[in-house]
Amino acid sequence: MTVSLIQKYNVAGPRYTSYPTVPYWDNESFSNDKWLNSLKRSFHESNKTEGISLYIHLPFCESLCTFCGCHKRITKRHEMESPYIDAVLKEWKLYLDVLQEKPLIKEIHLGGGTPTFFKPEELKRLLEGIFEYADIAKDKEFSFEGHPNNSTETHLKVLYSLGFERVSFGVQDYSLKVQKAIHRIQPFENVKKVTEWARKIGYKSVSHDLVFGLPFQTLDDVLFTIDKTNSLHPDRIAFYSYAHVPWIKGSGQRGFDESNLPSGEEKRLLYETGKKHLIDAGYVEIGMDHFALPTDSMYKSFETNSLHRNFMGYTASKTQVMIGLGMSSISDSWYGFAQNEKDLEDYYARIQRNEIPVFRGHILNEEDLIIRQHILNLMCHFNTSWEEDKMYTSEIESIKSKLNEMVSDGLIELREKSIRVTNEGRPFVRNLCMAFDLRLQRNIPNTKIFSMTV
Repeated sequence: MTVSLIQKYNVAGPRYTSYPTVPYWDNESFSNDKWLNSLKRSFHESNKTEGISLYIHLPFCESLCTFCGCHKRITKRHEMESPYIDAVLKEWKLYLDVLQEKPLIKEIHLGGGTPTFFKPEELKRLLEGIFEYADIAKDKEFSFEGHPNNSTETHLKVLYSLGFERVSFGVQDYSLKVQKAIHRIQPFENVKKVTEWARKIGYKSVSHDLVFGLPFQTLDDVLFTIDKTNSLHPDRIAFYSYAHVPWIKGSGQRGFDESNLPSGEEKRLLYETGKKHLIDAGYVEIGMDHFALPTDSMYKSFETNSLHRNFMGYTASKTQVMIGLGMSSISDSWYGFAQNEKDLEDYYARIQRNEIPVFRGHILNEEDLIIRQHILNLMCHFNTSWEEDKMYTSEIESIKSKLNEMVSDGLIELREKSIRVTNEGRPFVRNLCMAFDLRLQRNIPNTKIFSMTV
């Protein structure tokens, strides 16, 4: 990849875990009643045929990692576990009262924060409370995020006994200098231990999360980390770009000077070189920033065009409904998005008042639904078309006119009714999606709200 391409396309842009993206949600016309109506509509359309997904946010961490952009509460007080589980279970029952039909659960993801902050018995209580009022799909996929420093063998065994067969361990980088800068000291031996435990117990998919573009990170650091990762041969690898947004995330991302971060050109070299080493080790690039072995379900879903992307990231199968439980969680009914209160005390207060704790959201109009599908196609399959009437928007010709430079640069192939991303264009898929993002174009922000695309 040439420096000139990086300089041309390295702009601030969304990551497209949703469309419209959160800054362009129409909160003024949104209401909880509209959200619940959209949820009921979608649930009754799809529950019996494909089931639903649950994202459960477990926000507590014992210490602050300065690269993190998640909503979390830093505490060492483990007595906070039980009241939080009580609140999440009560929120689940509030949703069940709305749905008035037993849900079929196909996917669960426990995210954070640090899910393994919670004791195994508390996680067991949480999940058994969820399962009490639901059916479980035969082709379920249950996953959780584990911290290698505090995930115990008991955590892994208990969650496996409850149907969890996929686990993701946050690695980031094995350089001690980088680890100190991001306040995440984590020896390779800890990652090796939990990975081997998971495999011995029977987990079908073990994933490692790596991050490039971190402070003080060099090419040697990335290659060292990837070589150590390859020695454990995880089934999936997420190789994320560090999103530096301290103006949004506050002091947590100001633990180092911006001059300590790799430049755009340096950062992309970290990715391109790391990507080559992963491919040489037998991994296949899936979507954006993800790699999987050919034996993993994510690879198989990519091959069969069933890969999906939502607020849980890339998933191996799609459900129309995703309900987010817990502080700051985001739900998706396909026709609408809704986010829970981001402050823990506000979340508790709403639950105590027997209210579904949503504080903002967006109901998609017909144009939103069309653009959303195009962006999903591009992010998941690197192509999209508008041959069918339902995939056509009056703005298509205008969108195509914005893509001439990407065509000239060899990043996409543009035909009368379709677009295909070339191999050279995959690193710039976010830029391509921005051409489809009509809400972004109509409401150019006055302040910087996104991380850089490269």
